[in-house]
Amino acid sequence: MKYRIGVDPGITGAIAVLDENLACIATYEMPTMRMGKKQQVNAAELARLLHIHTKWLEKDPTCVTAYLELVTAMPGQGVAGMFNFGCSYGVVQGVLAALGVPTELVTPPVWKKRAGLVGKDKDMARTKAQMLYPTLNLGRKKDIGRADALLIARFGV
Repeated sequence: MKYRIGVDPGITGAIAVLDENLACIATYEMPTMRMGKKQQVNAAELARLLHIHTKWLEKDPTCVTAYLELVTAMPGQGVAGMFNFGCSYGVVQGVLAALGVPTELVTPPVWKKRAGLVGKDKDMARTKAQMLYPTLNLGRKKDIGRADALLIARFGV
């Protein structure tokens, strides 16, 4: 069995795990913890969640591939916000590397083009993911991270 993991790396991001038939095995909101007044990615909890789906790598190094959204600075974003976002991205990348998960980086324009979302508003990802996975409840605005992760996981197809 081959698995694909899609990761939307922000604090409000998510993780999606699909099987080789693109059926959804699991979705998780990005695990976070409070550090002072700010939230940050909880690396230990992220590692625990990912290990559930990557423990077979020792026997078959090709059984899992992660697709991680490659993020960059955006115009108008504050310095502190970009620093925090970059830290979240680095934690996710580090956890994937520590677990030995082969990872492909994919930019938003590339995965969105593959998903047919170029030029669409951000909420269209949620609509598209709900159409592909009608049994999942993606009805809340905050489910956009889970929707993005699902579509990122499908990218390599």
